[in-house]
Amino acid sequence: MQNCAVYEGQAQFESPREIAINGELIGAQRIFINVGGRAIVPDMPGLDRVSHLTNSSMLDIDFVPEHLVIVGGSYIGLEFAQMYRRFGSEVTIIEKGPRLIAREDEDVSVGIAEIVEREGIHLRLNAECIRFERDRDESIAGVDCTEGSPDVRGSHVLLAVGRRPNTGDLELEKAGIAVDQHGYIVVDDQLRTNVPGIWALGDCNGRGGFTHTSYNDFEIVAANLLDGGSRRVSDRIATYALFIDPPLGRAGMTAAEAIRAGKRVLVGKRPMTRVGRAVEKGETQGFMKILVDADTEQILGAAILGTGGDEVIHCILDVMYAKAPYTLLKQAMHIHPTVSELVPTVLGELEPLPVAESPQAVQRA
Repeated sequence: MQNCAVYEGQAQFESPREIAINGELIGAQRIFINVGGRAIVPDMPGLDRVSHLTNSSMLDIDFVPEHLVIVGGSYIGLEFAQMYRRFGSEVTIIEKGPRLIAREDEDVSVGIAEIVEREGIHLRLNAECIRFERDRDESIAGVDCTEGSPDVRGSHVLLAVGRRPNTGDLELEKAGIAVDQHGYIVVDDQLRTNVPGIWALGDCNGRGGFTHTSYNDFEIVAANLLDGGSRRVSDRIATYALFIDPPLGRAGMTAAEAIRAGKRVLVGKRPMTRVGRAVEKGETQGFMKILVDADTEQILGAAILGTGGDEVIHCILDVMYAKAPYTLLKQAMHIHPTVSELVPTVLGELEPLPVAESPQAVQRA
């Protein structure tokens, strides 16, 4: 850490080249903003009457809640739901939408719902109006759902409805730095802000929101500044995982995204009940699904929901980065008995996207 000075405190811009911190003014020709994000605490009726947890404060508790009520049926909410259910808590997930993790294809949402419900996690979907009140030692979440009781009584409430960037108190306007309507710093394809000499990396730029995308931001900026590179954010392929058990590994487009992009889609799909490694481990929940462009023969995306899915996805991802046709992977020889050995098999069973996932069906959904 030679030649590195660390200041702890609240930094604020005074100009495009000056930052004030702890009464001191620091000047620089290059400034890199990497301030991260925090959990959203929504303005829900009665929320101020009950104590609530976020994904950050949840890590500080040293007890197992009797009944954890989680608001939000997406990635963070699902991971904590299964974790605390296995710790011994009763768990209820409240989700405003008609299904879990709405950004995924419907078959993925259904598969994940089956996994968590099998463990005894309660799902309350279509909760259009969520409100809270306190009754002695219980927090009561009021929900207007199409089915079930209008109230969910629990001992603790976890809010898992998204995150926001830590940009509100940086005085960005003094530097003329543009932000979008959600507070994310606007950057170009090389992570430069609208102000020359200022870059924004990580969760505060709205271009990823994962540890791996944040680190890749650093790699892009460092390569372009120090190595004469020309790396771009648009060169990377969206990829992430949902760390429930079994996990979901995702890369590239969903079927709905591919259809909206006007692609002619071929799909290969195999349940984990037909994957030898999964059967041997007694972990047969989930499926493998790969999407291919019928015209270019390139892989558009994949979802591996099942044992080892967060690792298997990378063999598909690397072929996508190589821009190689799917036939290259289809003809590859993989090790038996693994989950990955079935990837070529899935690619050998491609069919046109089913009618249930046609443009009309997606539009209705």
